[in-house]
Amino acid sequence: MRVTKKSLFFIMLTLMLALVLSACASEPDETAGTPDSDDGEEETVDNEAEAAEEEGGDLVIASSADAVSLDPAGSNDVPSSNVAENIYESLVKQNMDMELEPSLATEWDAIEDDVWEFKLREDIKFHDGTDFNAEVVKANIERVLDEEVGSPRAFLYEMVSDIEVVDDYTVRFVTEYPFAPLPAHLAHSGGAMVSLDLIEEDYEAMENGEEPGSVITENPVGTGFFKFEEWQPGDYVRLVKNEDYWDEPANLDSVTFKVVDEDQTRVAELLTGDSHIIDPLSPSDVAQIEGEEAVDPARQASVSLSYIGFNADKEPFDDPKVRQAINMAIDKSEIIDGIYDGAGIPAVGPLAPDVFGYDPDAESLDYDPEKAKELLAEAGYEDGFSTTIWTNDSRERIDAATNVQAQLKEFGIEVEVEILEWGAYLEQTANGEHEMFVLGWSTVTGDADYGLYALFHSNNFGDPGNRTFTDEPELDDLLDEARQEPDPDKREELYSEIQELLAENAPMLYLHHQEYILGVSDNVQGLEQLPTGVLQLKDVTMSN
Repeated sequence: MRVTKKSLFFIMLTLMLALVLSACASEPDETAGTPDSDDGEEETVDNEAEAAEEEGGDLVIASSADAVSLDPAGSNDVPSSNVAENIYESLVKQNMDMELEPSLATEWDAIEDDVWEFKLREDIKFHDGTDFNAEVVKANIERVLDEEVGSPRAFLYEMVSDIEVVDDYTVRFVTEYPFAPLPAHLAHSGGAMVSLDLIEEDYEAMENGEEPGSVITENPVGTGFFKFEEWQPGDYVRLVKNEDYWDEPANLDSVTFKVVDEDQTRVAELLTGDSHIIDPLSPSDVAQIEGEEAVDPARQASVSLSYIGFNADKEPFDDPKVRQAINMAIDKSEIIDGIYDGAGIPAVGPLAPDVFGYDPDAESLDYDPEKAKELLAEAGYEDGFSTTIWTNDSRERIDAATNVQAQLKEFGIEVEVEILEWGAYLEQTANGEHEMFVLGWSTVTGDADYGLYALFHSNNFGDPGNRTFTDEPELDDLLDEARQEPDPDKREELYSEIQELLAENAPMLYLHHQEYILGVSDNVQGLEQLPTGVLQLKDVTMSN
């Protein structure tokens, strides 16, 4: 296995965008998807097997969780994005350096401060044979913004006030204010293009009482290099090669995303050859994989955050002193080193170092048990209280919740750990039924707007990202101002203010910016994983 390190120059990218960006060809898990170095550099994975590469083959990926929806507008999690990445395409895509490259758009330009123009590829067909054009782009983004659809990804494009079809292959986005990261937002899987015929069928189904996205999820149709074949919820999703793909087709005949929620069962799948990739590989299982022949761990630094959140709508977490106290009561090195085996870097705030807007000097709430006791006493909880901490059925998250339970017991805080299935976990935390919870967030655009606005603005309660139900007018104002400010230097200053305010508000205990770890068979070549956690499968080959 060969690992190549590259740096993430997203600040340079943002400056380019602000100065009017015009693109030309060169080249993803809430999530989704989405995880070896202390400086946050990403690493690409290239397995070098002795056997010759061959086209074809049926790749099996054992994943810890099932997709929630196959409608790009229907969810905001990495497992769903990992599947959708192969069925659909967006106007823009990201390479391993998080740089933007053409996809269904060939070039783009900010022709005015508040108008972006995109030139589209011609002669692109969807899997159902229908045409891709500017009308399709308009219909897709308007659907994400449609309140009746209720997409958790609407915040990505809420600054878009109008979408103009200039001609069949030119589309313009008019924004309420200058918004430099718009091309990066259009690279998000929330901007994936769905067949116009399928969108219209889905709206008809909604008129007949069906849930938004039900038709799209049942038979998703994109322009991607794989086509949907079958989904057995809770078991697997199977995709097959799109022989008529507009660019170089995929090498593989098929990809199956198999749901294997237990860590050791995934390891067994890899060792027996029943699965060729396991996602994730638990840090505590890396040594086992390294001791076996024909399999290896693959590591990828990330722009993600793992965190413990507090529901500010529930007592006692409606008191910032309690939230600050728990931050100071938890020695998170026990979790990072003891549970994640040091895979990743400690988080001082919500943004990873390679995200535009990260402030290395931002205040943090460090481990200070004596101060924690003082704050609890000031809040009226000198003798502690009883609460719950929720997690999905991930071993690391369960272990993290158990560790928090043990550490808080020293402060008289009795914590009950509750474990939920992934889909139910997302739904119920979105509804605000929890108190404390363990989760993650990947800043997939590489820009602080995505990493902060979704998580902390009061417009985004629930599914869009704000599961802490943070509702602070001053914070909202700063987040609004930062996303509307065209000058990169001023944006950085505003994001520094925001991170200082978050330290005071303490909506979360920021754990770490994790390192994504996969288990990979040596007969898999060409695999890459973006710093967002999304797998890149188009160029994967398999050898016997």
